[in-house]
Amino acid sequence: MHEKKRIAVLFGGCSPEYGVSLQSAASVLQQLDRQKFAVVSIGITRQGDWYLYGGPIHAIQNDTWMDIASCARVLFSPSRNAPAMFLRTENGLQSLPVDAVFPVLHGANGEDGTVQGMFELAGIPIVGCGMLSSALCMHKFLAHRVVEAEGIRAPHACVYGPSSSRQSILAEADALGYPLFVKPVKAGSSFGITHVARAEELMPAVEHAFSFDDKVIVEEAIAGFEVGCAVLESGALTLGEIDEIELKGGFFDFAEKYTLKTSAIHVPARIPSGDILRIKATAARIYRALDCRGFARVDMFYTPKGEIVFNEVNTIPGFTEHSRYPCMMKAAGWRMREVLTAAIEFALHTDRKGGQA
Repeated sequence: MHEKKRIAVLFGGCSPEYGVSLQSAASVLQQLDRQKFAVVSIGITRQGDWYLYGGPIHAIQNDTWMDIASCARVLFSPSRNAPAMFLRTENGLQSLPVDAVFPVLHGANGEDGTVQGMFELAGIPIVGCGMLSSALCMHKFLAHRVVEAEGIRAPHACVYGPSSSRQSILAEADALGYPLFVKPVKAGSSFGITHVARAEELMPAVEHAFSFDDKVIVEEAIAGFEVGCAVLESGALTLGEIDEIELKGGFFDFAEKYTLKTSAIHVPARIPSGDILRIKATAARIYRALDCRGFARVDMFYTPKGEIVFNEVNTIPGFTEHSRYPCMMKAAGWRMREVLTAAIEFALHTDRKGGQA
């Protein structure tokens, strides 16, 4: 029998989405096919310290994994002619060779291309999107510009930095028209996002968004509702069933995403079959335009007139049992284990230049 490939699953991270990562990673670790892969778990603390973790999965879920005595500090080397990771032990450094890295990290310092670039530098295959697409998709404004260049509509928006004047922000918001959304340019899980209905609400929302990022986007509100498409790449593209977010009020903020107290997600979406096909085709175009690889969730708006408007791409979507990406793939006939296996095998058989090995 062939020796199992060693896959390093990264979880946690120095990010506001640390807790979300723990839940996704626990699900991935539970679902990975241990008959095919030898799994190495690497936890990253909120402070950014890396550790090899050998304890139970439930300790990741309840964030007590750092209490396990078996944790050993992990160090990184960018050299392509030596293992990329090492353990710091009482006897010095011990190599930790891996065949691929699966970053189950959400938000800053994990989903934004930083980790991907580090392992690309060392020549280690990455499960999922690489550095360029991760960084591009994380930057909402730049992602919109690329997708618009493909002829796909994105919301009208303006971007501001810390030196932007209050007068210009207010004037350009008036030109966009209320209601609108204020968002950090680079953040996930709806952190820092505010729905603004009136001009007097704008600047407090901008200040709130600046607490998450050094750039803020002010964006028109699109009529209609959000739809998503799961994309899995294993040679060809496989598209999951389209989902639909039904809101009772407000918007799909952090609390709604993880509690669904006043909202519901329908899979498949309750829209005409012809429009389902258009949404899937648009998702595939967006995925390619943004240079995605392995898997991603493409989020769009579907308007009352049947128009499709780009929202964003999640390059590391949630992977819990109830997360949108696995549910869309399940509706298309793919079990979670099959999705993970296909994504890992695609990474292992894709060379460093992005072509099939």
